Parts: sequence; C-alpha cells; structure tokens
Amino acid sequence: MRLMVTGGAGFIGSNFIRGFLARHPETQLINVDLLTYAGNRDNMEGFTSYPGYVFVQADINDREQLVKFFEQGLDGVINFAAESHVDRSIAEPHLFAQTNILGTLNLLTLAREYEVPKFIQISTDEVYGTLGPTGQFTEESPLAPNSPYAASKAGADLLARAFYITYGLPVVITRCSNNYGPYQFPEKLIPLVLINALKGEPVPLYGDGKQVRDWIHVADHCRAVEMILQQGKPGTVYNIGAENERTNLEVVRSILRILGKPESLIRFVADRPGHDRRYALAAGKIRRELGWEPEISFEQGLAETVAWYVEHQAWWEKIISGEYQSYYQRFYLPRLEGKE
Repeated sequence: MRLMVTGGAGFIGSNFIRGFLARHPETQLINVDLLTYAGNRDNMEGFTSYPGYVFVQADINDREQLVKFFEQGLDGVINFAAESHVDRSIAEPHLFAQTNILGTLNLLTLAREYEVPKFIQISTDEVYGTLGPTGQFTEESPLAPNSPYAASKAGADLLARAFYITYGLPVVITRCSNNYGPYQFPEKLIPLVLINALKGEPVPLYGDGKQVRDWIHVADHCRAVEMILQQGKPGTVYNIGAENERTNLEVVRSILRILGKPESLIRFVADRPGHDRRYALAAGKIRRELGWEPEISFEQGLAETVAWYVEHQAWWEKIISGEYQSYYQRFYLPRLEGKE
C-alpha cells in the first residue's frame, strides 16, 4: 500500500501513523506536514525506522510540492491536516479558511486528477453545532457550526461531499468527538490542565465549567480511521465516538485527583464567545457496518494520559518554552487576570 497522510506531525496524525506502521510495517507512507506551531518533529520519533516512510515538510495548499507523489500513484489519502483550536479561529478566521477549506480543496483536486481510490476527510463533531441536555448527533444531523473553526471544517466536508457527488471521487468523511491521549499540544483542555497542575499554577476553566464533551482516546479514533480506510463505503459519513460524556469541570477534577493536586488550583475565567454547550455523538453506524468498538475506557485512558505527561516532561517543557508561551499569554493570562 502507498498512503499519503497529511498532518502527520500533529496529535492525531502522529498517533495514527505510529499505530498504522506498527501494524503494517511494509506500507509506503508519505507524511505531509507544514510543521506549524502544533506540528512537532518530536511526535514523529521512530518513524524513520520503517523503510517505506517519507516525511515531506509542505503546505497542503502547495500543489507543486505534492503533485509528484500523486503522479507516482497513491492507494489512499487521509487528511488530518487542519488548524484546530477554536480560540485561534476566533482571532484568525482567515487562516482557518485557508488551511481547512482551500487546503482540502487542493488535496481533493489532486486526488481526482490522479484517480486516488480512497480519500478520507477527517472532520469533527463541532460541525453539528451544539446540543441541549438530551439527544445525540447522528450522521444525518444538519450542519450548524458555531465557530470559525467548525465552519471551516464544515466547508471542507461539503467540498468532499461535492467531489463524491459531482466527480465520483471515493470520499469518506469521519466526524469524531473530543480526542485525548499522548502527544496532544497543550492548548487543549486535558494537557493544559495537566501541565499547569504539574507546575502548581492556576488551571483556567471557561465559564462555569459545565460544558459537556464526549471523550474518546486517540488510539480508539485511529483504529476507527484504519478500519474506514480498509472497509469504509465511499460517499459515507461515519461518526466516531465512545459515549463518554463529561463536563469540563468533571474532567479537570479527575485530573487533579489523579495527580493529588488541590481543586483550589481551578480558576473560572470569562467564557469564550459562542462556546458550544454540549456535544454527544451517536456512533452506531460504524459499529454496525464495520464492527468497530472503542477499547479504552475513559477512566483507564485518562490515568494513562496523566502518566504519559508525567513521564514525558521534557517533551512538553520544550513546547511551553517556545511559541506556546505567546499563545498562553494571548488567550489565557488575560482571563486569569480578569482583563477579558
């Protein structure tokens, strides 16, 4: 198999490649990543031990850098590449449209031109918008994105669907709930809480902390994507979720409890604009059609994630001493100081 994975130096992409190559070491895998702030060379440790692995530092918008790999033939493209943090999308919506919509369009165009037999568009449950206290999103739920990030991912999904309907490109769209696990950039809730708590610093929590998210371990998500690559039906949307609904406050308290840190570290700060209240995914379709099931309980996965960050202090210290500092000062310090 000759496979292109975009965004393979990021959190989910690197976890996918690590697991996929371990199970399929003979694969020729081209990893395309621009190495923006959340793309990390350290996430790719050990990949070069596989003879078929190639890393290409490139923008998914840059046709000239990518076309030679399409010309050589590909059995599949999995597009993990995306700007993904809601706070950043509120501040810089044009950047999200450029990467998430136009970058996906460039990949779809190349895949169509060179007749790639499987294109997987990695999306998010955020494209569905927000839920009340009951119910779940299904694959038939209307798209109602509430942030520039979610809107950019919805736009990419619609382009992918259009390429299937109009041109017959064999596209599959996946929409996953909140991921957690090793190698996650510390702008996200779980690593942010972990790192601040380990340093004994205040843990910022938006609003009242009662926003509900549906959590899935990244390894379970990656196994689902692999099954979809192998068995997924073109033109189909698959929700991927483990039905682990927790409020943000519950998650934070669980992390502090595992670490033996006091809840007095929690600081409730001004909520972000348009913050979705609840996400919950119905993932019965992928269970019925492909036989996928999550294997990692939230309690087990969270404990293992906490242990990983404790054991990999050098990994996250390198990150927070770099560009992350400017991000933290821009988005969180003003709230902690009551200035926003």
